[in-house]
Amino acid sequence: MSDSDNNKSKEKNKNGKEFSPAYAVALGYDKEKDNAPKVLAKGQDHVAEKIIQIALSEGIEIRQDADLIEILKAVDIDEEIPTEAFAAVAEILSYIYKMNAQKSRD
Repeated sequence: MSDSDNNKSKEKNKNGKEFSPAYAVALGYDKEKDNAPKVLAKGQDHVAEKIIQIALSEGIEIRQDADLIEILKAVDIDEEIPTEAFAAVAEILSYIYKMNAQKSRD
């Protein structure tokens, strides 16, 4: 899907909301091994689009948060997120866990 005004690719999240990814960060967390979530992948433009396409195809929920992206841009891949990102990421993880629990009940 493309946007005729600026020719940038647009994706849709599960709620059908369209967005044009300029930058994307993929996070992962293994409670058995990690002290905090880690940055698994990050990138802009085409790389961001690919990260989002993979997430959508895997059924992974996507959230947009410009302030959090600015913090996570500075984190290297395979590094834990900084403490200043904990609250925002905890909110996202809580939302995802609730969505997963709701799916398993359906």
